[in-house]
Amino acid sequence: MSEGMATVSYIGATILFILSLGGLSNPETSRRGNLYGMIGMALAVVATVFGPRVSPAGIGWILGAMAVGGSIGLYAARTVQMTQMPELVALMHSLVGLAAMLVGFASYVNPASSATFTGVEKTIHEAEIYIGILIGAVTFSGSVIAFGKLSGKIGGKPLLLPARHWLNLAGLLVVLWVGRLFLNAHSIPQGMTPLIIMTVIALLFGIHMVMAIGGADMPVVVSMLNSYSGWAAAATGFMLSNDLLIVTGALVGSSGAILSYIMCKAMNRHFISVIAGGFGTGDGAPAAAAGAQPAGEVSPISGVETAELLREAKSVIIVPGYGMAVAQAQHTVFEITKHLREKGVKVRFGIHPVAGRMPGHMNVLLAEAKVPYDIVMEMDEINEDFPDTDVAMVIGANDIVNPAAQDDPSSPIAGMPVLEVWKAHTSVVMKRSMASGYAGVDNPLFYKDNNRMLFGDARKMLDEVLAALRA
Repeated sequence: MSEGMATVSYIGATILFILSLGGLSNPETSRRGNLYGMIGMALAVVATVFGPRVSPAGIGWILGAMAVGGSIGLYAARTVQMTQMPELVALMHSLVGLAAMLVGFASYVNPASSATFTGVEKTIHEAEIYIGILIGAVTFSGSVIAFGKLSGKIGGKPLLLPARHWLNLAGLLVVLWVGRLFLNAHSIPQGMTPLIIMTVIALLFGIHMVMAIGGADMPVVVSMLNSYSGWAAAATGFMLSNDLLIVTGALVGSSGAILSYIMCKAMNRHFISVIAGGFGTGDGAPAAAAGAQPAGEVSPISGVETAELLREAKSVIIVPGYGMAVAQAQHTVFEITKHLREKGVKVRFGIHPVAGRMPGHMNVLLAEAKVPYDIVMEMDEINEDFPDTDVAMVIGANDIVNPAAQDDPSSPIAGMPVLEVWKAHTSVVMKRSMASGYAGVDNPLFYKDNNRMLFGDARKMLDEVLAALRA
């Protein structure tokens, strides 16, 4: 393939990637967006592998590596459950960071690359290598820790070391100092020592940064790492002088940054405070003692009684949370929704931006269960409708429906926008126990007079509700 043909292919792939992002912004066009992305990536890979920069002798190795990687990806796509998607995404981000690191080291030790650049160009190229490895290392180690937290292998409680901010500042100063040594090195062996020191510090920083972030902030962490992986890819593009990789990385990096901002706004958090950490405990932690504890007792309800409430209702809003994902209950939820709608009940879904463990987690689960897109509403679209709703059913959500965010200024989640399910005529909360959510605070919703608690596994209890509805 000629240089001109490869350039045209890259332009086409860039357009397809932009169309893909546009399609993914709406559930109804998300399938088309995914298709555009896949076609664009296939075009980019073909143009790169068979382009003028790859020698015929290397094509066999590349195709072999693609076959191995593609097989692993296909196996993961077929076996990974939807509840495991957040940790899978984090793991994919780690591979992008690892690739950026390996490409950076390979570019530095490559004699042909060293001979190509001289003077100022050489300094710029080495700065690209240094920054690319730095971003890649932070992305790699941070994503691995995020994978551990999301998969439950590492607890959600933040690890707050003494003087942690001073440690981060000291690490940054060392990185800047060894960076100067790296750029002033006169040979590859001389520059390798500061490069390795920086890489180790960057890896430790990625671990420290994500370990200090509480479980309640994990949706922000996923989008943040998505942004980091994009910038790592862009840095790799600069190292390889690949325009498509630069553009694609910039698209992913900027979109991830915007998504992180949206997530922070949805949680009434500042991005810097998320990085500083300290928000959230391990999943299912006991309720925190801070703030006023709500008085009263909970009112349990059975699956049959819940079905009776739904049968008599004219308007129902369902609020899904991570508990629905864990129980794999989305298909039963769809059957209940379908049954109620056939009986003339108005059923809609209220989605909080940070419900689940990654942005859009609940939307993906509901789409998998074939819930119609037009009844899946964002928080801002549906919040004002709760006072006119007969039944609000919360499935495994906690912090996103906590009225303490509005009523208790001393609460850790004070000011966080929440779904106001307590304003419905009756709310039904489905939980395994009275344990708090990832933020580690008690929920006054459980004790309100118009609230009922349906305890048990979400899928099992919803199966009971569905059977009672059909009886």
